[in-house]
Amino acid sequence: MADVDFMTLTSFTSPALAKAETTRLANIRDVQHAADGIPPYDLIELLFFAYRDFTADPDTVLADFDFGRAHHRVLHFVDRNPGIRVTDLLAILRITKQSLGRVLKQLVDEGFIDQRPGPLDRRQRLLHTTEKGQALAGKLAAMQARRIDAAIEALPDTGAEVVRRFLFQMIDPDLRPEVGRMLGPAALCRVQDAARQVEDSSET
Repeated sequence: MADVDFMTLTSFTSPALAKAETTRLANIRDVQHAADGIPPYDLIELLFFAYRDFTADPDTVLADFDFGRAHHRVLHFVDRNPGIRVTDLLAILRITKQSLGRVLKQLVDEGFIDQRPGPLDRRQRLLHTTEKGQALAGKLAAMQARRIDAAIEALPDTGAEVVRRFLFQMIDPDLRPEVGRMLGPAALCRVQDAARQVEDSSET
């Protein structure tokens, strides 16, 4: 008589065992892939799908103004950094001056962003969101915050700290100090505290 794989048969009738078997096989596959130098396609694709849905929420609102994601990025960082210079905005977004110029002109012309001369150098253009721009930026941020909050709510207690550390580590090492300064002391401390908490938990 042929051998019978009772685990396989039971897995079809027991959801808990089926889930455990799926997890076991996935872990074996991940170890094999790592040993063979195969890219972590699951993480690559999860990042893609997460970003797709994270940006899709505001897209519906932006479409009402004939705006795209470039408009959203400019509006967000100007709103978060009142008085930001065009050169600093270019450094954050990593886009060409021509690309920024087109998007910025539309936001200024439609009353979402205001350009003001610098207090010392009148040639400088300092960017501020108008009341209309602040309202739109706030609405878009609230939509994305709801998705983030729902995702973190489903994680263990230290999940938010792990997420912060992971995202910070995804940034190029030479750019992390710059991002840390932009986040501000309080937010940067949360990232650094998260790293320490994860390290402490791994040692216990």
